[in-house]
This record gives sequence, C-alpha cells and structure tokens, in this order.
Amino acid sequence: MYQKVTNFIKTLYGNQEFTPLAVPVFVGNEKKYLNECIDSTFVSSVGKFVDRFEEMVAEYTGAKRAVVCVNGTNALHIAMMLAGVERGDEVLTQALTFIATCNAISYIGAHPVFIDVDKETMGLSPVALRHWLETNAEVKNGVCYNKRTGHRVKACVPMHTFGHPCKIEDIAAVCQEYHLELVEDAAESIGSFYKGKHTGTFGKIGALSFNGNKTITTGGGGMLLFNDEELGKLAKHLTTQAKVPHRWAFVHDHIGYNYRMPNINAALGCAQMEHLEEYVLNKRETAQRYKEFFQNEVEVKDEVEFFTEPENCRSNYWLNVVILKDKEAQLKFLQETNDNGVMTRPIWELMNRLPMFEHCQHDSLENTIWFADRVVNIPSSVRL
Repeated sequence: MYQKVTNFIKTLYGNQEFTPLAVPVFVGNEKKYLNECIDSTFVSSVGKFVDRFEEMVAEYTGAKRAVVCVNGTNALHIAMMLAGVERGDEVLTQALTFIATCNAISYIGAHPVFIDVDKETMGLSPVALRHWLETNAEVKNGVCYNKRTGHRVKACVPMHTFGHPCKIEDIAAVCQEYHLELVEDAAESIGSFYKGKHTGTFGKIGALSFNGNKTITTGGGGMLLFNDEELGKLAKHLTTQAKVPHRWAFVHDHIGYNYRMPNINAALGCAQMEHLEEYVLNKRETAQRYKEFFQNEVEVKDEVEFFTEPENCRSNYWLNVVILKDKEAQLKFLQETNDNGVMTRPIWELMNRLPMFEHCQHDSLENTIWFADRVVNIPSSVRL
C-alpha cells in the first residue's frame, strides 16, 4: 500500500532517484549579494546586509525590532535571559519539540516542565497549561510558584510545531493571568500567521531559525522578534559582546555573548527574504496536493491521515505531516518509504524520554505520546 505513497511523492518531486525531506533553494540574488559582501570585505558581523536582513524580517512579521543571531538556539537562550529566567526557575514548555528549546532553558540553569499538546495544532495546549497551573501553581505577590518544588515558575515557551501555529492567544491569556513571561519558539514558523498576526509576535519575545532545512535559510542563523524596541536594543547589545560603542576603546558593560550573525550569512538571508512569500505559497500548494492524495486515494485514505493547518491559521507547512494508525504502522511506513528512496522521519524523541530531562515534571502528555507513536514527516521542500 505504501508503494503508492512513495510513487506519488516521487512524481510530485520530479521522479528523483532520492527525494530528501527538506532542502534549501537558491533562485534569486544569493550569488549577487554574496559577491557584493565579499567585495566589500565586510564578511563578519558588521555590514549592510545584517541591517537590511533585520529590517526585512521586522517588516514582514510586524515586529517592532528584529535582531539576528548565529542560530535559533542562541536566539532562544537570549530570549530566556531577557524574559528574566534565572538559575533554578521553572519554564513551562512542551515535550514534543526539538531539543534546542530545552537546551536554551538549560543554559541558564532553569528547569523545563512539560505540558501536553493539542490534537488540533501539535503545539502547547492552553487547556492543559491552565490545568497544570491550577493544580500545581500559586501566585504570591505577583510571582508564580510551583507548590510542589517551591521554585519560581517564570516563563512559558510554546513551540509552533512544524510551522503550524498553536492556540497562542489563549496561551497568552493564561500566561498573563499567572504572571508568566511568554516566549515563542517560532523557529519553524516564519511565514505562518494566527488570525492574521505573525507567529513570534504574541509574547514578550519570539525566536526564528534559518537553519539549512528551514523555509528560508542563511546556512545557519536565527532571529529575535520584539514588540518592545528598547528590549530589542538591549538584545543587540548583549549579542555583540556588550561592547559600548566607541571609535577605538574596548569597553563592555555587561556579560555579553558572541551571538552575531556574519554579514555573509545575512546576505543569503536578504536574498531568501525576497522570495519568502513565493516559497510559502509553493509549500502550501504542495500541502494541498498531499491533502487531496491522502483523502482520495482509496487504498490509503483509511490508513494515513494528512495533518492540515489549524483553524484561524495560515501555516507555512514547513514539514508536512502524516499520521499513521499506530506505532507498528508508523515503523512500517518509515521502513518502506526510506527503502524506496523517499526520506521520511518520525517526530523527535520526546524531551521527557531523554536522559537529561527524564527527571523533569510533566503532566499526562496523553496527546504528546499519541503523536510520537504515529507522526511521520514527508518531503516538504519547495518544488522548483
């Protein structure tokens, strides 16, 4: 049965001998801008492309300020710091995520607490979030504490899984009620909107990624999104070693970080941004083709479900998702597709199952485990 799926995917992507999961495309001004960057000799962390890239992303997302970083993990780390997360604090997030989310929390010495996801979004569930807080937390003098551990619960970090926006407005409302800072892990969701507003702009800070497999890429790179311009200025300062501007003196006024994106990477980003909307529309068209196939193919439609964008959302469909009936079917699908030259992948190993985080608190994770046993990502590159 899965041979029909393999054949359809191969046809969709031009009958390549091997169909990868997600590859970058360079069809615009990438080489031109790279040459300009090299000719200017400004290939490191200062240059016109850094400034332009930040401006382009801010304009597209509607953020008041955007600040580039070396990668999305660095962006999340700085976001946690600027949100006031400190050593020993707890941060509510989801176990169904890429490890960068939890690594960023851990860099500060804080502890993740894992909350279940929604069936409709694969992102953090506001209902599960509220239930955990009502059961485990209390607010004293405007500060949220975990009644069980006594630790301060400082922030909440939902992730827009595979580019599908979670119920971010409802999550924001719960965070406000419990005095939690909202930091959005929007690493996978550039080009995705919830009720017409771009992901990463609902909370205190949002973080994007431009890794090589993302919708647009700078090779490696990330971006911080701010609604507060002053906080954005502070982020820029901290990510550039906290150096006080001066024509020759080297003076630093904070512990800073060398999280600066090189101008040469930003040059790629500018060229990619010029085609972002085109890429998103292309990926949405591919998703529609998948949807029609999995709904209409007689031998497949009762065995495989294609995951579609949630209500009130425009998803970028960064990675397309199919849901199998159970773990056995998932493994069989992975085996047959990969054996026949189509790259498919399961969801990440759940964070609470990794040795570094197996001690962390979590709720039932009922939907999280359900997805882990059934989800497979299928090829999702922009089709040329």
